Amino acid sequence: MNWFLAALNKYADFSGRAQRSEYWYFYLFYILIYIALAMVGGWVGSLSDNSGVGMGILMGLFTLGMLMPSIAVGVRRLHDTDRSGWWMLIGLIPIIGGIVLLEFCVQDSQPTTNRFGPNPKITA
Repeated sequence: MNWFLAALNKYADFSGRAQRSEYWYFYLFYILIYIALAMVGGWVGSLSDNSGVGMGILMGLFTLGMLMPSIAVGVRRLHDTDRSGWWMLIGLIPIIGGIVLLEFCVQDSQPTTNRFGPNPKITA
């Protein structure tokens, strides 16, 4: 949970580096909270059957609120592998972009200081 809160504290910080654990724990808790909100939305009946989207108001607000922190932690993760944050845009390419981003995010950190800062494993 600390990694999730740390990423939220740096919600608009696109500089520096984020190690793998910060990135993946952030998305683990993101998904768990999203599932919990989906269940609550289903119980209170806020899921929309008419629109076909099926996103309740709680899930929509959560997703909108987490947009900036999720982009920021993704950019910092790419910085950790010595790539520019602009590589996030490759995710817009269907299927292939997501696979490439996944490959980048599972790679280990650059072991030394790179152009985006010191290794967070060593400084943490």
